[in-house]
Order: sequence, then structure tokens, then C-alpha cells
Amino acid sequence: MPSLKARGRGRRTINEINMVPFIDVMLVLLIIFMVTAPLITPSMIALPRVGQAAAQPAKSIQVLLYKNERIEIRSEGSPQPATLASVGEAVKRLQGNAAQADQATPVVISADKSLKYETVVGVWDAPTKAGVSRIALSVQSSR
Repeated sequence: MPSLKARGRGRRTINEINMVPFIDVMLVLLIIFMVTAPLITPSMIALPRVGQAAAQPAKSIQVLLYKNERIEIRSEGSPQPATLASVGEAVKRLQGNAAQADQATPVVISADKSLKYETVVGVWDAPTKAGVSRIALSVQSSR
């Protein structure tokens, strides 16, 4: 009698990825986003309001920024042209050597609304690095 060898059937490896579960999950997520998207209201950002000062200072140094990024410094007289590099030193010189920051002449920066934010911050930063502490932005409130 011939010997019978039990031949086990080897398992074949599958070379394909089953995409059905992936598609099911994606369709469920799509339905969830489609249902919740109309329910989400656009959020509003609460911007700070500009208050009014008790009294305007008698004397101030104005730094004016124009559309073409031209800078002028005005203090009790005709405006003096300045560059971004010289703004800090010029403001510090005009402010004088005040003993305390509370007694120092305030610096007011007025910029055109079409200027880049980066330019305005650069002009703000120059006097700050020179040691000027009283700096403010001039704003025009809409009515």
C-alpha cells in the first residue's frame, strides 16, 4: 500500500489591500462634516476699543509715516525727515534727558492705513531700543 502523505495546503499571501473599510470610514466622516458645517457660525473677534485720554499732553513728539514709507519727525516746529535707522536716536535727542519716564515727552506715531504692519512695528521698535518709554499710536475713530 502506498504511503499517503498528507499534503497541507499552504496559505497564499494576498497582495491587495482591502479598501472597503477605508471607504466606509471616509464616507462616515464626510457625512459628519456635511451635517455639522452649516451649524458652525463664523466667530467674531473682539477687537479692543480706543479710549479717550483725560487730557492731551501739552507737548509731544510726532512720528509721521506716509504711504511711500517716508518718515518725518515733528516737534514744536517744522518736520524733519528721518530714516528707520535714525528714528530712535532722533526721538531720544528731541525728548531730552528726562530723569523719570513719567516726565518724558510722549512720542505719538501716526501712520497711513495702507502701510504694512511690519513697517509700523519697525518704527515703534526703534525708539524703544533707544530707551524711549512713552510711545503711543494715533488712531482715527470712525463715526
